[in-house]
Amino acid sequence: MEKAEKKNSRLKAMVQSFGLPRLIITAFLILLLALAPVVGADLPSQISNIIARFSWNGVLVLAMVPMVHSGCGLNFGLPLGIISGLLGATMSIQFGFTGALSFVMAILFATPLAFIFGGGYGWLLNKIKGGEMMIATYVGFSSVSLMCMMWLILPYSKPNMVWGLAGKGLRTTISLEGYYRGVLANFLEIRIGKLVIPTGTLLFFALLAFLMWAFLHTKTGTAMTAVGSNPTFAKAAGINVNKIRMLSVIMSTWLAAVGILVYEQGFGFIQLYMAPFYMALPAVSAILIGGATVNKASITNVIIGTILFQGIVTMTPTTMNSLIHMDMSEVIRIIASNGMILYALTRKTEGAK
Repeated sequence: MEKAEKKNSRLKAMVQSFGLPRLIITAFLILLLALAPVVGADLPSQISNIIARFSWNGVLVLAMVPMVHSGCGLNFGLPLGIISGLLGATMSIQFGFTGALSFVMAILFATPLAFIFGGGYGWLLNKIKGGEMMIATYVGFSSVSLMCMMWLILPYSKPNMVWGLAGKGLRTTISLEGYYRGVLANFLEIRIGKLVIPTGTLLFFALLAFLMWAFLHTKTGTAMTAVGSNPTFAKAAGINVNKIRMLSVIMSTWLAAVGILVYEQGFGFIQLYMAPFYMALPAVSAILIGGATVNKASITNVIIGTILFQGIVTMTPTTMNSLIHMDMSEVIRIIASNGMILYALTRKTEGAK
């Protein structure tokens, strides 16, 4: 009897620590994976897709961690960092860099832009403490609208980037063939039948995740956590709250810039204009689904959330299409992704209590 009670208590503790909603989502993902071969979907290919999408999106989700730790909330201004990355990517191509060097140069070009944009963004958030997420949303969306005009008037001239007839303004989609397409994904790639593991991209994410974990355990990282937990106490302890908050915003903006470059090398294209508009909500939702709250996030939350979000978004349309023998993949993907975004955003206030 006592053994049964102990097992039940341990089970309840595990459920409570992992979270019932995440258990349900995990069970649903496992069910989809189990159904895949039954309905005729190729399971190794689908697992490869989940791993690939995790590797593409992991850094963008990781970009949420610094701002959450400093108390600046969820970074709905993620498009600002993404724009820095897009500018770095297009500048790298414009100046004629190719192959793996174009990826390195894209990061180098994007870094000062991310520092400048992140610094201005951090200054603004310091001025309106308490309303960070509202302003972040405005900054993110308005920056995308501004760049829709700037992509047309910036002095780019590379023939494979500009519109063909007039030779002015950047195209909506730019191919990375010959540049940094697959530069990480193809590095040390493992193929086992139809199962493909993009080792290079996973290692790159692991490196950034480790550096973030290591930073959060430094004196500055501990100060950042203290600012997010109790800014009054942190200020009394001699911590420059505004400086720490600004550092977290710059870090988040830079990670977003690098994250979009990692996404592009896997996807194979640069997407401009309205594309950054659709990147923030999935990243926010992934980290919330992973167990983060508006003032607490960990690397584990990033990994679990990204796998669950990308797994559901990948498997749901594939399995449903095979089940009903009708191509409704895009409709089902929109329903699944937006449903998970809605769930994640409606539970964020609960975690803040």
